[in-house]
Amino acid sequence: MVMELDIRLADGRTLHVYDTGGADRLAVFWHHGTPNIGAPPAPMFAAADRLGLRWVSHDRPGYGGSTPLPGRDIASAATDVAAVADALGIDRFAAMGHSGGGPHALACGALLPDRVLAVVSGAGMAPYDAQGLDWFAGMIPSGVASLRAAAAGREAKEQHEASGAEYDPEFTPADLAALNGEWSWFGSVVGPATQAGPGGLIDDDLAYVSTWGFDPPRIASPVLLLHGGRDGMVPPSHGEWLARHCPTAELRRYPEDGHISVLTHAEAALEWLRERADATHGADLK
Repeated sequence: MVMELDIRLADGRTLHVYDTGGADRLAVFWHHGTPNIGAPPAPMFAAADRLGLRWVSHDRPGYGGSTPLPGRDIASAATDVAAVADALGIDRFAAMGHSGGGPHALACGALLPDRVLAVVSGAGMAPYDAQGLDWFAGMIPSGVASLRAAAAGREAKEQHEASGAEYDPEFTPADLAALNGEWSWFGSVVGPATQAGPGGLIDDDLAYVSTWGFDPPRIASPVLLLHGGRDGMVPPSHGEWLARHCPTAELRRYPEDGHISVLTHAEAALEWLRERADATHGADLK
């Protein structure tokens, strides 16, 4: 069962939070992609239950029940997660994100070093200013158009969204198979994310192509990167760059997978996360 609650922050904003509960379990903060709401990943519930994991997540500002925060950067996710953890009485925890959630999970690893035990990023992007990386190389045309508009500023991004430009994810056969199977779950988190308009999506994309507010190489906790070799939404070169520049990172590349089907390996990633968290902090993980 997923409990939902609203948490009031010191700056007056509200975060809509999801929690599967279990004070004796290792909390894993889930960071959603773009555009999604923050409901935790139901296809991973059985594996999480077997491993003694508790899902905690929230709608990023501007999505679902969370107050917008125009101009937010990726680093702001760490501040929000810390506030949620404090409100729920959680001291140490892990972080996991998919797609646009990947950088937000990495932000927690970099900026909350005393609290984050391990980080998993699946199909996550590298910083826009990553040295030596051709950021758009291998990216699908509609993704390039959307993110180049964001790079031109808020007005250009808003105009791009208002123009009716369609985003074609160009899913691979493996992606389509995943979406027609257990990962059809995405249908329950994508639609609600844009019901109130594209504000959350716009703020996300502006953050991706701006200074993130933290330096990935400074992450001290163990990091696991998952990337599909046929991912055109976030090309595998992004995962490779992160693996080269984050000293604690391990990259698992799946040559035949795309942006969604890489999540078919999520159970093994959760096992890795549980093992690393236990090794980092021992048995008492509340």
